[in-house]
Amino acid sequence: MLDLIVRNARTLAGGDNLVDIGCQGGLIVDISPQIAAEALTEYDAKGYFVSAPFVDSHFHMDATLSYGRPRINESGTLLEGIELWSEVKPLLTAEDLKSRAHALCRWAIAKGNLAIRSHVDICDPSLLAVDALLEVVEEIKPYLDLQLVAFPQDGFYRDPEAESLLLRALDKGVHVVGGIPHFERTMADGGASVTRLCEIAADRGLRVDMHCDESDDPNSRHIETLARETTRLGLTGRVSGSHLTSMHSMDNYYVSKLIPLMQEADIHAIANPLINITIQGRHDTYPKRRGMTRVKELNAAGINVAFGHDCVMDPWYSLGSHDMLEVAAMGLHVAQMTGQKEMKAMYRAVTENGAKALGLENYGLNVGCNADMVVLQAGSDIEALRLRPARLAVIRRGLVIAETPEVRSSLNLGEEACQVDFLRN
Repeated sequence: MLDLIVRNARTLAGGDNLVDIGCQGGLIVDISPQIAAEALTEYDAKGYFVSAPFVDSHFHMDATLSYGRPRINESGTLLEGIELWSEVKPLLTAEDLKSRAHALCRWAIAKGNLAIRSHVDICDPSLLAVDALLEVVEEIKPYLDLQLVAFPQDGFYRDPEAESLLLRALDKGVHVVGGIPHFERTMADGGASVTRLCEIAADRGLRVDMHCDESDDPNSRHIETLARETTRLGLTGRVSGSHLTSMHSMDNYYVSKLIPLMQEADIHAIANPLINITIQGRHDTYPKRRGMTRVKELNAAGINVAFGHDCVMDPWYSLGSHDMLEVAAMGLHVAQMTGQKEMKAMYRAVTENGAKALGLENYGLNVGCNADMVVLQAGSDIEALRLRPARLAVIRRGLVIAETPEVRSSLNLGEEACQVDFLRN
């Protein structure tokens, strides 16, 4: 007797062949056609696509759903957003932080997102957000993996208290070391911050995820220093460079040197398509730069490219519903990743690549992996990118924790509207 069997599932590995997925004790124990065993619960996927859950590799949970407090970012720029966040911080309470975080997590779960890496601002002597979100980590653990990054929003060296506050945050249990070198007063300070933060991570055996070169300036090259320090300190495979938007402005000769350095260090590259293309290029008239890092080139070089949502209704971005398929769809358009293999890579950017960047254990849709999955009302990963369909069921450790009714379409609405019914039949 199994805990759960998902019947008639279409998977990436199975292609057009339908399989059953058997779950026991929170793990996937069998994937095969027509499992003969019985289960306490059976879910009929009806031939729809079943995927490993979505992963958001870069988010700001402390700021989410704070849009309009105390005012709106009228310019839409990164710097006004940072200025606005400094106005919001004195108004924060633990209750408000936790309430907004839990609301966002419920949105995420309903969309099939079961892992989020969130940066939390540590430039506050009270570490109010750190304490509140560490509580949320434990409270939401049965449903979602929430990983926190100690993020010195005001600059590791700009803020004289940042190092002591970051160390305190890590002592409290924050999981990852963060940074923002391009926001330091000088390039030299930025490079020094990368070195010091990587040394802290190495000493503590932690991962690194650094806001790196979130700029249109082609001379913002802290990713080079991050790659060097990763290799020097033996952090290979444990370091992420987030944003990396200056790469879209760099000349090809320099990038031809940079990408091999990133390969050598096994750096994870985390782009945030919705936010990068909204915030970057603000000083341009025309031609206007796209703003996102070189996703196509990084992917072609074998570098692990993952995507984050970054913001939902906060000082930097007024929109969003925490739908990682929206993120992936935007990413493939901006990066011009429209070939079949390229679109599949964009799906991986919000699933397995994100899991790799976060270091998630037992992630995937294979025997022995955690019994975490999402049933999508689509026939494949590429169709999911096109339709951004209903998440019919979200399953965590073998339990159905969220369901959405199947969308039914009338044939007189045309081929597009009835596509999912056609595929199912």
